[in-house]
Amino acid sequence: MVTRIARQAAAEAAPRMRRAARQATRAAGSMLGLAGERMTKVDTAWLRMDSDHNLMMIMGVWTLEPRVDYDQLCARVQERLVQYARFRQKVVEDAAGATWVEDRAFDIHRHVVREKLPRTRKGGSGQAALQARVGELAMQPLDRGHPLWQFHLVEDHDGGSALIARIHHCIADGIALISVMLSMVDGGTAAPPARQERREERDDDWIGHTLVKPITEVAVKALDAAGDGAAASLKLLMEPHKGVDGTLEAARLAYQVLSDAAALLLMPDDATTRLKGQPAGKKHVAWCEPLPLDHVRAVSKALNCSINDVLLSCVAGAIGQYLRRHGDDTTGMDIRAMVPVNLRPLDQAHKLGNRFGLVPLVLPVGVENPIERVYEVRRRMDQLKGSTQPMLAFLVLTLSGLVIKPVQDAILDLFGKKTTAVMTNVPGPREKLKILGSTLQDVMFWVPQSGNIGLGVSILSYGGRVQFGLIADAALCPRPQEIIDGFTPEFDRLALVTLMLPWGE
Repeated sequence: MVTRIARQAAAEAAPRMRRAARQATRAAGSMLGLAGERMTKVDTAWLRMDSDHNLMMIMGVWTLEPRVDYDQLCARVQERLVQYARFRQKVVEDAAGATWVEDRAFDIHRHVVREKLPRTRKGGSGQAALQARVGELAMQPLDRGHPLWQFHLVEDHDGGSALIARIHHCIADGIALISVMLSMVDGGTAAPPARQERREERDDDWIGHTLVKPITEVAVKALDAAGDGAAASLKLLMEPHKGVDGTLEAARLAYQVLSDAAALLLMPDDATTRLKGQPAGKKHVAWCEPLPLDHVRAVSKALNCSINDVLLSCVAGAIGQYLRRHGDDTTGMDIRAMVPVNLRPLDQAHKLGNRFGLVPLVLPVGVENPIERVYEVRRRMDQLKGSTQPMLAFLVLTLSGLVIKPVQDAILDLFGKKTTAVMTNVPGPREKLKILGSTLQDVMFWVPQSGNIGLGVSILSYGGRVQFGLIADAALCPRPQEIIDGFTPEFDRLALVTLMLPWGE
């Protein structure tokens, strides 16, 4: 009986909820007289996360050699990027959420602008001036009266050009934006037809098919196995190894969901360091010379761990060295970083929007031995495999888009207390690309930090090299270059110790 009721309720409730959500959003748009598309709930959450000390912009920097022409760049952006509807639409907010509306006053020259950096001394590098300007732009709000993106072209930078990109997170997540930005390179793929973009699955449908439905099926299967007794069902979920063969996998998944939900809810506040506190709203940006990817791969192979394990270990080592250098006792200390996890097929990146979850990664900054640290990172990464936490975090972000902003802020504050940094690690193209005939030499980007999080860490592989960068609030980390400068030495230490290990056959 219970099984039949649960199955019937699950089948009937989801369509009613989807119909009600669609009717409510259509009604809100009609009352405002808007001819547009309602913003999904998770994208609405990102739209409303802007604060005085953290703007929800994805920042990127491209360096190009030789120089690119401003008018040619405007034409390329108009031809390739503006074909995606989101880059022609502005956002109109209302009490029920927000709507994407075509910007009838769209002007490409408002969105692709020229920049001039201060002159550098003879023989000096323009990197410091470029970093300073990126930091300034990170806290310069985008114009809400027009589409929420802007490119800044520094036409003369170190013998070439630099392109600074600012794109609001409500348009898309980092994985989707990398795919879309690569449409601008020579030979890049054009935008899909508009009718294909309009067939994009909305996040309420996606949650129903991808998250709610599987969990509901797990619950029904658990009831099937244990009969109508609630106590027996709970026992099956808590002790999946005792379930019958046909329900073993379902019970394991249910147990994983329950465990991950409890882990997120009961996660303690992060360690207190100089990198945590109240941000001031001024940003500093830094990045280092790239590492050869082949060198990183060789070390990872020698240590029987992943490239990702090696890079994350070097991040933890550089942060730990910075803290100790400034007087912090890191003995036994860990800090937590939220890492975005892609939840969509890569061939659907052109649909834009946000389809990622978050998983908390604990960095062992107190472990000074590089070999011990890399194996500790590997152990912790193995623990995250198969986790449903990214899906649960996506659900939390979506639900926060349904509530009023003060409630959303309270939810995000809880995440902020449990986290020191937001960190991305993205593999880019293996070969160097060209745009307008110029070689795209280096690529760097950062995702925004929400709430009171003041540190953003970015690792990006491109053209056979790995780039490491930071964006930090000036009140919490006034000299992020000090952390950056420790990244390569940490890798060198790890490589040296690896060579000194006793190798058998």
